Amino acid sequence: MRHRALLTVSAAALIGVTSLVGTTTAGAAPSQTGQLHSAKVCGTPAAGHAACMSVVRTDAAGKPLATTTPSGFGPTTIQSAYKLTGLSSGGRTVAIVDAYNDPTAETDLATYRAAYGLAQCTTANGCFRKVNQSGGTSYPRTNGGWAQEISLDLDMVSATCPDCKILLVEAKSSSFANLGAAVKTAAATPGVVAISNSYGGGDASDGSYGTYYNHPGIAVTASTGDSGYRGGSYPASSSFVTAVGGTSLKKDASARGWAETVWAGAGSGCSAYNTALPAAVTFNTRCPKRAMADVSAVADPYTGVAVYDSTAYQGSSGWMIFGGTSVSAPIIGSVYALSGNTSGYANALPYAHASALFDVASGSNGTCATAQWCTARIGWDGPSGLGTPNGASAF
Repeated sequence: MRHRALLTVSAAALIGVTSLVGTTTAGAAPSQTGQLHSAKVCGTPAAGHAACMSVVRTDAAGKPLATTTPSGFGPTTIQSAYKLTGLSSGGRTVAIVDAYNDPTAETDLATYRAAYGLAQCTTANGCFRKVNQSGGTSYPRTNGGWAQEISLDLDMVSATCPDCKILLVEAKSSSFANLGAAVKTAAATPGVVAISNSYGGGDASDGSYGTYYNHPGIAVTASTGDSGYRGGSYPASSSFVTAVGGTSLKKDASARGWAETVWAGAGSGCSAYNTALPAAVTFNTRCPKRAMADVSAVADPYTGVAVYDSTAYQGSSGWMIFGGTSVSAPIIGSVYALSGNTSGYANALPYAHASALFDVASGSNGTCATAQWCTARIGWDGPSGLGTPNGASAF
């Protein structure tokens, strides 16, 4: 029998951690106490393009905070919080799709894994592979912001599924046409069981872009965004993907050892274009079409993750702390790899096994006409979906 863990956070449990809770805006954003700041890494995308969904901790002036040693959640935390410790994928491959080139991707990955005592994942040992959107090795131009995104994604796969192989596919630009071509290249690569997309743009129709993301038998995950309740965001609003929202994750004295609430920046909403997931119909989303999110994981930059990136951007490089639904999408993609169960459309699987998730039942990401679109509750809600991983059995 599957048992669902209901997460609630009492006022007492929050004492002493309120300085870690806050919202995120496009510039340097103070936390609710004004002590911490963060900023989106990518700006607002042009029509037909996507922005990365990473958020970096900054100083008061908006400069990313970089150190010489890791700070923020690492592999032990991720595996402990989501009951993944000791699980193995058997060497399945998670593909990461991003725009532009990160020239230091492999060496940065080596630094991250060495810092946490993980086995090396390199081109030489067959664990890591990097290609362009056509599958070749002529890479696009470097972009420092997307390089940070790439490092974040690679590190989260490593933290969640240390024995997973990793395929990095770099699109030549952030257009949906190029990113979509990269997704198709990833899907055609033998061994790939999950494809993580930590980017998004405005709501769009599967009639325009769906062919890029329609890959039954492969778990395709996508970030719901970092601007709170806003409506649809593509490709998370696609009927073919698992839309991944975000939470705040804090250590506590519960049997689980961790508590989660909705992250105020987690994207949610209803698509104006794409059909509802058949599996979600009984969960009272009240969206006439596609509702997002489906599931979630940590994304709050004030309960953020450690990432190593040496391609300087905005004057910073080294160890930094990141949040955003760019964190949660590769975590969920990696959990699918750990489960080994990606038959059919993988976004249906959590709905069939919702009791095997940690239900996130408190917090909000804004105001909306229908409460569950922006406010956590028992069961499905927009910001956290059905909840967060409790092992891999829901996937």
